[in-house]
Amino acid sequence: MDGDPAVEPELEAFSLFLPLPYRVASILVLGVWAWGVNLQYLTFLKIDVPALIRYPSRHSSAVQPHHLSTYRLATILTIPLAISLLIFWVITQGQSALVISHEILPQSSLFLLLLLFVIPILHVARTGRYRFLSTLKRVSIGGIAETQDGKFGDILLADVLTSYAKVLGDFFVSACMFFSFQRSSTGKPDRGCGGQFLVPIIISVPSLIRLRQCLIEYIRVRRSNRRQGGLGSSEWGGQHLANALKYASAFPVIILSAMQRGYDPTKIGMSEAGLFRLWLFFVFLNSFYSFYWDVAKDWDLTLLSSASARNDPEHPWGLRRHLYFHTREVYYVAIGIDFLLRCTWSFKLSPHLDHFNDLEGGIFVMELLEVLRRWLWIFFRVETEWVRNNRGPAPDDILLGEYNVKFDDD
Repeated sequence: MDGDPAVEPELEAFSLFLPLPYRVASILVLGVWAWGVNLQYLTFLKIDVPALIRYPSRHSSAVQPHHLSTYRLATILTIPLAISLLIFWVITQGQSALVISHEILPQSSLFLLLLLFVIPILHVARTGRYRFLSTLKRVSIGGIAETQDGKFGDILLADVLTSYAKVLGDFFVSACMFFSFQRSSTGKPDRGCGGQFLVPIIISVPSLIRLRQCLIEYIRVRRSNRRQGGLGSSEWGGQHLANALKYASAFPVIILSAMQRGYDPTKIGMSEAGLFRLWLFFVFLNSFYSFYWDVAKDWDLTLLSSASARNDPEHPWGLRRHLYFHTREVYYVAIGIDFLLRCTWSFKLSPHLDHFNDLEGGIFVMELLEVLRRWLWIFFRVETEWVRNNRGPAPDDILLGEYNVKFDDD
């Protein structure tokens, strides 16, 4: 499993400090902390997240709130990771040969992290972890529950997985290199491990999951319309197909990125410049389509709607009537951040930053920023769902179908 330091490529300074297994583990743990912050602040806004995802609420003062249980779990996951990282730094002292030869420490920490999250003997957030794993099992094949059984929770988790797609790819790369006798998982990451297109296929899986969920929703609407003998409140289901198209637009980007990484003019039949321009077209399409969907569909904001909707005097300009966050400026800032983070690919257009995404530190920053973007997105997506359930869905909203259960205002 250990690579030969004599033949391993020279490691970047960032990889000496934070090898790939530690990077994957850090982002996974960060996600648990971020979910705790989501729960805490949304509860502060009087938004009942457990009710939206059909998870048992905790009204008794004797029972620990959901966000505190999440923080406890995050702490338990963080402590062994931090201890392992400190020991690794002491042992390796930033020396490339020692970093490569001691891969067992970071890799075992990553595997331990996964075990701590799933083993039943750990009673902290036990119910929540069981619920997460059962939901993950359902959505991992593109399944989606009915509305009354927690469909919104399925959609949230599947969307989070799309933001963790590259992290999942790096997890596979780390494991693949660890179990290879010719490489070290703490060496220079070989993202062609297992074949040129295996990692891109893994990265594509979360988008494929959401694509299938959207098609299932479309089929459900069509069946409902046939039973009713006409169009129901969800009309003909076109918005589900439009949402499916958004996720499908990610596939050309992933495929073309893999082709650029292993560019061979004898096999591709296209110049490298032409391949880059084709990639640029699809990444532009995917980014701006996704940004539009975030703002107009997931958050029900009117900024990208018609002028009459945008300038409606019943709500702040470009927003909507019912807002739970305390100042309207929060929404404008969130829109701006979402746009910027949807367009991080533009670094490749800069002559000074075009190689940023090729550096291990740059890749880690991009993965981290996408997870943080999703964390921000969750606040407004959950708020939007709460508004739809309590105030009625937006006039053109059919994304989640009919709402059979209403919740009382807090």
